[in-house]
Formats: sequence, C-alpha cells, structure tokens
Amino acid sequence: MAAIAVVCAVILAIVVVVDSKFMVYNTSGRIVEGKLNVHLVPHSHDDVGWLKTVDQYYVGSNNSIQGACVQNVLDSLIPALLADKNRKFIFVEQAFFQRWWREQSEAVQDIVKQLVKSGQLEFINGGMCMHDEATAHYIDMIDQTTRGHRFVKNEFGVTPRIGWQIDPFGHSAVQAYLLGAEVGFDSLFFARIDYQDRAKRKNEKSLEVVWEGSKSLASTAWIFAGAFPENYEPPPGFYFEVNDDSPIVQDDINLFDYNVQERVDDFVAAALSQANITRTNHIMWTMGTDFKYQYAHTWFRAMDKLIHYVNMDGRVNALYSTPSIYTDAKYATDKTWPIKTEDFFPYADRVNAYWTGYFSSRPALKRYVRMMSGYYLAARQLEFFRGRINSGPNTDSLADALALAQHHDAVSGTEKQHVANDYAKRLSMGYAEAEALVSTSIACLVKSPSSVNCENPSTKFQQCPLLNISYCPASETNLSNGKSLVVVVYNPLGWKREDTIRIPVTNEDITVRDSNGREIDSQLLPLSDAQLGIRYYHVEAYLGLTVRDVPKYWLAFKASSPPLGFSTYTISGFKGAKSKRSSVYRYQDSRRSTFDVGSDKMKISFSADSGKLIHYSNSKNSVEESVEVSYSFYSAFNGTKKDPQASGAYIFRPNGTYPIEPKGQVASTVVRGPLMDEVHQQINSWIYQITRLYKGKDHVEVEYVIGPIPVDDNIGKEVVTKITTTMQTNKTFYTDSSGRDFIKRIRDYRMDWDLQVNQPVAGNYYPINLGIYMHDDKNEVSVLVDRAVGGSSISDGQIELMLHRRLLNDDSRGVGEALNETVCAGGKCMGLTVQGKFYFRIDPLGEGAKWRRSAGQEIYSPFLLAFSEQDGDEWLNSHVPTFSGIDPSYTLPENVALLTLQELEDGKVLLRLAHLYEVGEDKDHSVMASVELKKLFRSKKIGKVTETSLSANQERAEMEKKRLVWKVEGASGGRSQVTRGGPINPAELVVELAPMEIRTILIDFDNSHHVVFDA
Repeated sequence: MAAIAVVCAVILAIVVVVDSKFMVYNTSGRIVEGKLNVHLVPHSHDDVGWLKTVDQYYVGSNNSIQGACVQNVLDSLIPALLADKNRKFIFVEQAFFQRWWREQSEAVQDIVKQLVKSGQLEFINGGMCMHDEATAHYIDMIDQTTRGHRFVKNEFGVTPRIGWQIDPFGHSAVQAYLLGAEVGFDSLFFARIDYQDRAKRKNEKSLEVVWEGSKSLASTAWIFAGAFPENYEPPPGFYFEVNDDSPIVQDDINLFDYNVQERVDDFVAAALSQANITRTNHIMWTMGTDFKYQYAHTWFRAMDKLIHYVNMDGRVNALYSTPSIYTDAKYATDKTWPIKTEDFFPYADRVNAYWTGYFSSRPALKRYVRMMSGYYLAARQLEFFRGRINSGPNTDSLADALALAQHHDAVSGTEKQHVANDYAKRLSMGYAEAEALVSTSIACLVKSPSSVNCENPSTKFQQCPLLNISYCPASETNLSNGKSLVVVVYNPLGWKREDTIRIPVTNEDITVRDSNGREIDSQLLPLSDAQLGIRYYHVEAYLGLTVRDVPKYWLAFKASSPPLGFSTYTISGFKGAKSKRSSVYRYQDSRRSTFDVGSDKMKISFSADSGKLIHYSNSKNSVEESVEVSYSFYSAFNGTKKDPQASGAYIFRPNGTYPIEPKGQVASTVVRGPLMDEVHQQINSWIYQITRLYKGKDHVEVEYVIGPIPVDDNIGKEVVTKITTTMQTNKTFYTDSSGRDFIKRIRDYRMDWDLQVNQPVAGNYYPINLGIYMHDDKNEVSVLVDRAVGGSSISDGQIELMLHRRLLNDDSRGVGEALNETVCAGGKCMGLTVQGKFYFRIDPLGEGAKWRRSAGQEIYSPFLLAFSEQDGDEWLNSHVPTFSGIDPSYTLPENVALLTLQELEDGKVLLRLAHLYEVGEDKDHSVMASVELKKLFRSKKIGKVTETSLSANQERAEMEKKRLVWKVEGASGGRSQVTRGGPINPAELVVELAPMEIRTILIDFDNSHHVVFDA
C-alpha cells in the first residue's frame, strides 16, 4: 500500500506542476525485459458486408441499420497517426482500403506510404476480405488473398507478415498451413474457438500454439497461432469510441472525476489476469472492434494516457504495438510451444449454441459462388490464350465480386437479405463482363489458323448460365430450317476429359456430330413438370421474362475435350435423325418388388413399392452394398424465455435429435437410354429427386429440387438427405478442409479436450466443400457435393448432408433477421427453391481417393459451353474444330491440377499447380509428380521463371529465408525432414510437386507480343 501511495503522489505532483497546461504524453514505450509487456494493437474490424452492403459500409449510408463508415475510419486515422510517431494501427480489408486509396490526392498517398514505411500503419492479412474458413473453397481463398497481396506489394512494396482471421466462426487447417505458412505469414491470430476448448486452453496456457495444419507438409508449413482469451475486443472497460461507456482517463486535476490511479489499477489488473493464462511476459490487447476509430483521436488520446501513466506506475509495461512486433517478441523468448493439429471445427460459443447452421445457410448463394469460381478459373485461361486487354472486357470485375463473396458474412450466408442480394448482383455483373471476354476469346480461337490479330471476331457466341433451371435460349433455337447449332466445349482441366452434356432443345429430329464430322450417339430425355415449373417461375423472377416457348427435351451427348482446350460439336435438325428417344416407365403399385437401372457392370436397385434406392452393385470392383437415399428435416428450435437460443443463420439447434421422415408412397418414373438412366421421384409436395446413372461411369448422381419449404405450421425446417448403408463405421468419418485435405472425425469426440455433449446432432456437424466419406474393414462410401454444405455421420454406416434451411427466428448473433429466403415473380413471393446435386460411389477400402480427387476437380471445373447458330453445315471447313493450349502429346499428371493460368496487368503470367493427394492417401498417386513447363506452353518461349509465395507477392526463396522456425514441445528441435519439390532448373523447366504441395510461379516470356496459340 505504501508503494501505491508513493506512485499516486508522484502522478499527482506531475499533474499539479503542469497546472492543466498542454501535456506531452510519453508514448515511446518499448519492450522491457523482466516486465509484463502489454502490446496495445489498435485495429478496426470492418466487414465487407453484413448488416449493410460493402458500399454502404464504406460511405456510411443506411445508418438506420448500423452507424458505420469505413471512409471515416481511414480519414480520421491518418492525422491521428501523424500526431505521434509512436502510434500504430493495423488495417486488414483491402476491398475498403482500395476504395479509399483511389480517392486520395498524390500528397495524401505519399503521406500514407511514409506511414507504411515507418511501420506506423501495417497491413495485416492483406486480402480483399477476411474470408470465411468453413464455406469458402481453398482456390477462392487463394485468389482473394492474392488480389489483395499484389495490390499491397505494387503500391507499397511490402508483404503482409501476419494472418488475422479474428471473426470467422471456426478455423480450418487449410488456413493455417496454406493461407498462413505458404503465403509467408509468421503467425496467425483468431478469436472464435469452442468455449470448452477455450476453457481448457486457458487453464493449460495453451491458447498460443504451433499449428501443423497438414500432415503431408508437416513441420515445413508450421505456423505460430494464437487464440484470443475471449474475443477480438479490448478487455472490459477499455473501449474508447465516441459515446462508448468505458471510463476515460481523466487526468486534469482541476476537473471533477479525476481517475488516473483508478484507471492504472484497472489496466494492471486486466493485464495480470491475462498474463495468468498466457506463456511468456508478452500479452496482446486488441484495441478495437467492429467499425471503430471513426473518430480515431478518442482512442489514441486514451491509449496515450494509459501508456504514459501505466509506465510511470511501473508494475507492467505498456506499448503501442502490432501483431508483427508481438510475434517477434514471442519468438525472441526462445520458448517451446504446444503443437496443434487438424482444425478448430465445429465452434460453439456456449451450451446449445453450435455455429454449424451456416455451413448450409443460403444454399443458392453458395452454389452461385461456386459456379462463378469455376467459371473464373476457365475465363482466365481463355483470357491468357487470347491475350489480356486491360481496357476491354476482362476478368477483373468477376475477380473483385468473387473476392467480396468469400467474406465470412457472405458465402457463409450470415448476412441480411439485402446484402446477400448485393453480393449476387456483383457476381452477375462480373460474370457479364467475363462472359463477353470468354465469348470473344473462343471466337478468336476458332478462327482459321491463317487469321491474325484477332480484334473483333465475326462469330458470336452465347452462353447459358441458367442451365440449372432448364433455360438456354441459345440451344432452344429452331433447327428445322437448315440451321445448325455449334457447341464449343472447353475443358479447363489439365488432362483429357469425357463427360455428358445436357442442353434443352425444341426439335426431336436432330443429330450430333463431333469435331471430325462423325455422327455420335445422343439421347433425348423428356423435361419433367417439376423442371418446367422451376423454369417458368425463375426465368420471370431473375430476368423479368414470361417464357412461352417450351423446350420438349433434354438433348444429351458425350463430349470429349483435350486438356486446356476445346472440341466442337454440331447439332443439326432433319427428318429421320438418329437421336435416341428415351424409353419411359412408371412404377407404382407394380407387381414387381424391385427394378434396376444402369448396366450389367454398374447398377442400382429400387423398391417398386417405396421408391427407395435399396442396393448398389459394381461388378468392376466387386462391390455389393445395401444403400438407401432418404430425406428428412429437423424442426428448428424456436427458443423459449428460459432457453432463448433458437436455430438461425449461424446456429443449428434442432428441436430434438430425431428428424421427421416424409410419409406416403413414392411413385417412380424411369427414363432409360443409351447414355444414361434416370429415376424421377416426387418425394413429397416440395422435394423432387432424380437419381442418374451415366453409362461408363461408376458413380451415382442425385439431383434434388427442394422447396418452397412449408412453414405455415410456424416451424422452421432444416432439410437433410441421408445415405444409409449397413457398414459398421465405428463413429468415424472424414470431411475435407476447405476442399483440400481430409480430416478424420469421430462422433461425440474432440482430440484436444474431453467433449461434454449437449447437442448430439449439431455438435457433430462439420463443413464440407469437396466431400465426406466413411469406411469399414471392407468398403468405403464417398459423397461429393456441388457447393458448401454441412454434414456428418450421426449414425454408423450413414452420411447426411444438410441441403436447405428455412427458419422463422433470429439466433441472436447480430444479423437481426430470420433466415427466411423468398423469390418473387408475377406479383407473388414464395420460399426459396433450391436445385442441386450430390454424387456418391462405393469402392473397396483404400481405393476411393482416385474418384474423390478426379471427380472433385470435374465438379469444381465443369465443361464451359459456348453456342453459335450457323446456316448449313460448313462450320468444320472454315473454323478450327479442336484446340489445346498444351503440347498435343502431353497431359498433366493425374495427381496434379492447374489452379491458375492468368496473364497479369504487367504481362507476366501467373501459374499455380497443385498436387491433389495427401501422403499415404493413394498407393499410386501419393507420390512426387512433375510438370514440364516447356510442354505446357508449347507455342511460347519461356524467358524466366520465378517461384513465389502462394499469393505471388515475394520470391519463394526469400520467404523461406525469413521464415521463423518455432520450437515445439516434445520435439528435438528444428523441422522434420519432409520431401518437397526441388528448385526449378532454368534449363529443364520441370516443376516437381510433393503430396499436397502447391507451387506458384511467375513466368516471363521472351516474345514481346502475345500471339494466340497454334491450333
């Protein structure tokens, strides 16, 4: 007490001496050895859309929803930093910063560059947004991060060092090793981990760890990672935005409420409390929260005073800091750290509050994002083949829209409805520009080889983004008057590919010819009433058109296209054409107990009475398995006064653990033909299913139409499908991490702590971007998806996927709106109807990875179709029928995917190659692979190749030199010997890839002008 009295006397004396005159606060605090160092990190967490749209958040409009203006944050920040050279600030979301940067004068830009150079302003994370980690695909995560990182490097010459994923609702292993270590980050910080996990880590002082996100890359991709003690806000009582209710530091002795010592004591108490759960003598305070620093002076004035008086007090040391300074301080202690493997899913912030609902929220938006992602990958390839035109149509708008869509309140489905509409609108606008680019690129590539300098090709191509609702004006043209429909089928994959094309047509007497003019097999399938109903309503809703002409059939034909290239198919109409009409059978009250579809080698069996799939048989791999596909729904918990937690956009909370099965007999309509068989079933009044088997394929495709989900009983519903077998799977299943590695899951179990089960369904749900599988001692069942969904194995031998949600209550996590999506047309609004697909296959144990990886790539990167109507059949004589961007004798290895082929603004080409398999995943493909760049770019002379970080903002070699090597508990020190691809020999130009390795390369070509590749 005597010491405190002395300190009080000193502080009081200083205040009296200055007599309330201008006070110069000593903010020059630095790290002090032997003391507890409190790193004050000023920040503002700025969502690029949530309650307001990204533009509304930037300019500060629509403040009746939320008083937030990022423009104000940045405007007030710069003079606040200039007022004291010791002040610091970190900024994250480049989508906002780029908007602000473009508006600034050259003088202001020069000032900001100096602030960045001095370290007062530091870019953290550095992507366009703070992407989600559950529902964003790893390719999208890479793309949006690259777009932000390259802007920061080009404008400021710096590379972000720190990952700052402070608000996503759980954290993926891919974020740690791929979007962390592989982009050159030295550390990764986040806030949201399970409340049970957090409590245990506080007790063990293990909130900060070394995270091994990949068992394949192991210690070569370790990263230091820290979870905050509670959230990404300051300790209670230290909020200093205008009108915040925390006590300010009142140090004017002439005014009432003087409280310096009280505030210092509060600071020291909070610091010591945090120190008790943190290793070393360094702790971080995140001084800010959502959209703060709109009047930055109030924060910095308070922190100036705290640093000044706390350091005079002397019990702890306070300093302005950044996560980079904090990371370096932690590293300098030379301590060992606990090792963390796998991920931080699922996340619950309290009892009965699992944030696993958003894995499936807004399924239509999730599908739209995934479609545009695959399209963006293909469009950039075609842009490269033609040559980038910065002033003309390009892929930049789609890139920006997709980057925003990866935000943790965008693709996650946790935003307000008007914000979801804004994301979709931006994607549509970006697609329109990219579509124009793709059409002209293909028109250039199909021109005669003698043509040069393709500027304005005469051939016009159309595309059909609404094929999922059976709407494609380009293919529905009348071919009875001597016209032909040319279909260019582009394959964005690095290997030759064969798949079945389905397009709506009006003629039945039609024939299909391939690139050599040979007639090929085709099949006509009737459009169902369910498909036509969706078409009518949604064309009017989306396009404002009333469609009167109705296509009669789906035309199906097999298409084969070379790697990174296209083939051309010609559809012509004339009497007596050989397109095979499907045979149609209906099974209801049939005398037969079962019926089969498929071929002798691969078939599935249905119960004629119930309509349910009952058996799967594949003689090629000797698999026989009882299997059933069913639908059900969980009734949503609405909350009560005593227990208010409801199911909502974020939270999945079923009202009981037993779903309610649809009842009644299901009629089956069977469609058979030379290319495929289909089984159509109206499961109930709002679920329609088509089970499809392609001849020559060894998987089952299930197309579903769900909605509008009825809620007239005032009960929200969460719709799932279940694939049920008799397998004994011992509570174990596997789900992907952001579409990349697979992670082992065990029901009602967590590796890091003893789980207290309070939600046996929601607490066992995991995010799925690629697929989910399970196995017993004989077989394995794999299920792949066409968008981000939530899923689990709630019972042994069973996989379930949540496909749609319609809820009537908000879940009290801030969005303030029920997840009740509707679509309006013709003066009426109905609940959202979702159309989608999932795919499953059964393999002998250990043999399923090949299909999961190869089919997963085909689902992500489907054929890109372009249509052109022509008079007569002269197309093949006057155009290039086939094209491949690579050497005709070459194909990428089956275990390698081409993630990025993009010409940048400066003329360099960005190439990104990925090994698709993990260590030990497949006996044939989990091996070192190699790619020959000379054959990949057959018509271009490579001048220079530079391997870079994943986000292409620094040379890989320099990144590795700077990498911090952390010590972990139980290890002998250093990094384990993991084999990775070797350096690229400039003469041989061969790129090696080890399992799960992604290599990013910048290429300079010798030629001074871009020429379209030879056909």
